[in-house]
Amino acid sequence: MFEVSLELQKDAVEMRKVYANTVRQKIVENTPVIALEADLMSSMAMDGVHKDHPDHVINCGIMEANVIGVAAGLSLTGRVPFVHTFTAFASRRCFDQLFMSLDYQKNNVKIIASDAGVSACHNGGTHMSFEDMGIVRGLASSVVMEVTDAVMFRDILLQLMDLKGFYWVRTIRKQATQVYQEGSTFTIGKANVLRDGKDVTLIANGIMVAEALKAAEMLGREGVSAAVIDMFTLKPIDKDIIIQYAAKTGKIVTCENHSIHNGLGSAVAEVLVENQPVPMRRVGVKERYGQVGTQEFLQQEYGLTAEHILEAAKTLL
Repeated sequence: MFEVSLELQKDAVEMRKVYANTVRQKIVENTPVIALEADLMSSMAMDGVHKDHPDHVINCGIMEANVIGVAAGLSLTGRVPFVHTFTAFASRRCFDQLFMSLDYQKNNVKIIASDAGVSACHNGGTHMSFEDMGIVRGLASSVVMEVTDAVMFRDILLQLMDLKGFYWVRTIRKQATQVYQEGSTFTIGKANVLRDGKDVTLIANGIMVAEALKAAEMLGREGVSAAVIDMFTLKPIDKDIIIQYAAKTGKIVTCENHSIHNGLGSAVAEVLVENQPVPMRRVGVKERYGQVGTQEFLQQEYGLTAEHILEAAKTLL
């Protein structure tokens, strides 16, 4: 099992600054990384990196589909392109380019998709994507992840500097809840067991990992032993751990800041129905668009809190 922080509290550093600082570090180390932006430089804290290293950071303007094409071309020259834009634009607006220029041609490009789900907050419904991971996981060669906190984000970014292929990394921009201890490392494609249990398994990703840990504590106070698994890689999903804990606890609750359709809930259900069918519930966004609001309000409005996970687990118990 992974060791987690003893007290869940906000990260000391924003996720966007983790990205900017890591890109800067790799530029200084003379790696062939090149960061592409679609007029969201300040949103991802990349202004200073661009100022200091203008040959390694390109603002392509509000032309997201074109950014993907530029990144594909740069990858063919030996550069390692990282593309950042909001999840809604990186998925819905660019899907054909993701297919044609990246996945189909197996180009070496990493997409950093920020403002995941309700974390888009004040940008509202048009910018709030609940379907992006479902869109991208349908591509044949994609690797799809949602990072949990700053510790994980930095480690994954460093790994992606050297890995080849089309990787999709979903993240929030601001402070996450710290789940992992400093120095933790992660294996892409392998889930992290954060808490063992025998009565029910909570499988979560992104901001919902912290909520699942809180829900497990609540269940524990009621005498229910809940396992918590961080499924930060949606594709390829860790089938072995799903099958193992389905057999062990007999009940599964998935928890995601995403539509319950074609995201984590669907991916886990696919594994269960083919290998170890057990009762399950999906906590996530149900047939709705986004809206403006604080993250706290939006998580409550869309049923993305520890209390909602607790309620779902109780229906199985």
